[in-house]
Amino acid sequence: MTYHPKSDFVAVMMERGFLSDCTDYQGLDEALMEGVRPAYIGFDATAKSLHVGSLIQIMMLRWFQKTGHQPITLMGGGTTKVGDPSFRADERPLLNEAAINDNISGIQKVFSAYIDYDTDAPNKALMVNNAEWLDDLNYLEFLRDIGRHFSVNRMLSFESVKSRLDREQSLSFLEFNYMILQAYDFLELNRRYGCILQMGGSDQWGNIVNGIDLTRRVLDNSIFGLTSPLLTTSDGKKMGKSQDGAVWLNAEMRSPYEFWQFWRNTTDADVGRFLKLYTELPVEECERLGKLEGSEINAAKVILANEVTTLLHGADAAQAAEATAREVFEKGGIGEDLPTLALSPSELGDGISIVQLIVKSGLAKSGKDAKRLINENGAKIDDAPLTNAGLMIDAAALSSPIKLSAGKKRHALIQLAD
Repeated sequence: MTYHPKSDFVAVMMERGFLSDCTDYQGLDEALMEGVRPAYIGFDATAKSLHVGSLIQIMMLRWFQKTGHQPITLMGGGTTKVGDPSFRADERPLLNEAAINDNISGIQKVFSAYIDYDTDAPNKALMVNNAEWLDDLNYLEFLRDIGRHFSVNRMLSFESVKSRLDREQSLSFLEFNYMILQAYDFLELNRRYGCILQMGGSDQWGNIVNGIDLTRRVLDNSIFGLTSPLLTTSDGKKMGKSQDGAVWLNAEMRSPYEFWQFWRNTTDADVGRFLKLYTELPVEECERLGKLEGSEINAAKVILANEVTTLLHGADAAQAAEATAREVFEKGGIGEDLPTLALSPSELGDGISIVQLIVKSGLAKSGKDAKRLINENGAKIDDAPLTNAGLMIDAAALSSPIKLSAGKKRHALIQLAD
């Protein structure tokens, strides 16, 4: 559609490629022109960290605050107990309350890097947990007051549910209730904080529309929904996945160097798009960098990696990662900031196989993968080809650190623990 926005936020969303759909572009645009308005995105606590796939939503909240409005990060302490069935082939494993709270503690660490919760300004960010209102719901009252507003026929028509049923895959009553609970979140946030907008990935469209409809029916308030595209890389891979698993945002689960390296390895065709979505460089500069070719596009990838890593981990971490990459790739050195596996004498014993070390260092998922890597000449030890899958490493071999490599771009240091 062709729409010329008035508000800074909608303009940024359109210009930088964040928008997939909106329930009412003009209505939202005009509402945002009336003063500071709250908007939220919900994050269920299914792991101890979010991964890169969630970064587009975090950037949306960041831009919402930067354009003068109030972002709300909603932790799914209640909804995680149910599990979102959207576009899943099977039911999520159920987590107990202790595990959910532990995951929330891990997830919360990331947000303060992007969003300001401490400002005295009217658009100070809020962090809320939906367990505050979901844990104490009275089932009969909830059915009577909220459940009566939902049509099962309509719920079954949503693509996220329909696709599961069309494949004749089981959808439990527990999961079916998830969309009602998420709709109720929007109602509660509107009632408590005047929240007028829910944002999320395009897979959340049905859940968002349900919340808008429920709030209109119960409170007679006008609210809005906005979704971002579900990103894949230009070669069809799901955003947030890499060769060695999920690209986590928490430093203890994915080191700043490995995070930097993920962005440095971006496919040429994705550079311009990712610069717009994941950095704050001017759009014109993102487009210029994205059009570079040959060796010049590699410089653009370094800029992308530095900008994204600086936002999450700070400028010092980005500079250290770039310096390590330069030392490893350009000078053939070891690089002090490489992911490091420190082994104690008890772990080493009389020696540990090189296959085990490759797995322990995260360069392969299993012993089978490690052996395949060696057999296909993809492994190196101290930059020399590693051809012996039966090699044993003992304490004497680790008198100085050794570098293991999987292909040209993934490396790890192995050393003795202090």
